[in-house]
Amino acid sequence: MNRDSHYYAVLAFARACGFNKPSALTIGYASQFVDDAKINLMFIDNPVKGIDHDIVENRPAFFNMATCHSYFRIKTFNYEAMANSTIPFHFAPGCKGENFTRKLRCREDSPLILDILNDALLENDIIKLGIVLHPYADTFTHQGFSGMLSKVNDIRNCEAKTEAYLGAIDKFLYVFKQFSQDEYDALFDHIMPAYGHAQALDFPDIPHLVWSYEYDCSGQFSCAYKTVEIDNRDRFKRAFHSIKRHLQLYLAKHHEYADRRLKFKNFDVLMDTILFEASDENREENWLKVLIDLGLFNANERNLIVYRENKWPEEAFSNFDPEAFDGQVVGGVQLAPDFPASHWYRFYLSVKWYKKKFFEYCAKYQLSILN
Repeated sequence: MNRDSHYYAVLAFARACGFNKPSALTIGYASQFVDDAKINLMFIDNPVKGIDHDIVENRPAFFNMATCHSYFRIKTFNYEAMANSTIPFHFAPGCKGENFTRKLRCREDSPLILDILNDALLENDIIKLGIVLHPYADTFTHQGFSGMLSKVNDIRNCEAKTEAYLGAIDKFLYVFKQFSQDEYDALFDHIMPAYGHAQALDFPDIPHLVWSYEYDCSGQFSCAYKTVEIDNRDRFKRAFHSIKRHLQLYLAKHHEYADRRLKFKNFDVLMDTILFEASDENREENWLKVLIDLGLFNANERNLIVYRENKWPEEAFSNFDPEAFDGQVVGGVQLAPDFPASHWYRFYLSVKWYKKKFFEYCAKYQLSILN
């Protein structure tokens, strides 16, 4: 899923389910920030007493907190990134199959993620809830693909059946469909690794798209190809019906996050908004309009609900600079005076919690992913 779903749709459903505005914003932001937290190591210049941090190279640091990485930086294509961010947060293993590779394939309602989500429902921490909702939602849209560089991701004859509003890079690549199918697939074998859904472009994350592809359905990768047609509308609807249910379950256990004045029943409008046929940017704009028109937020709160990926880092670090903080490793970090209460620090602690849970449940399902 993209930002229109991970942030705006989750935000809308959290409000509609009865969460107060600050809580809904926190849940939605935590859900989307999983796609934006690329820094994996920070060296701290002014550590604050009582905060949880690591020691790296004999220096105070925050370490192993990345939940994604840049797919356009070759150095990030490594086992550590796959095992610690791509698989846990974007392609949760379905835990079914006759071998390790097949068990890693993402599956809707992954039992492993359901275990973590059920644990999150018991935690009085809405950032943990928001984080878990991200990989949970992706189990619906990324199913069939693996977060490991793997043969299961080596597909062919990928084709949009309805209009696909693609980003610039994917649009450029899809132009090569004018070649023969064999030439197109050969091109992808050379330039697109069998990693995640890279060879399917952004197709799995476009809510309204109907598309198809061929994959090796044999157990031994013997090139027994099968064609499958995917209707993303069904997948997204199932995902958000389930997300709605879990949000309601959480609020039933944690009344302190409720807005008791809000009475909302028109969830069909929210489902229709998810499937709005437009580009990513226009879907986000449409969400802003719907959130205000339905009274989930006021018109004067528009700037409050626009997603800014640097909002939490700006609050947490007194010397935050987008260019200086753009990388896997960042040095010379200055903590803001109220850092221990910042959303970023709470997100960091929640990511640590999530990763610990993930690898514990991997052991439960006999998946030996070394972290």
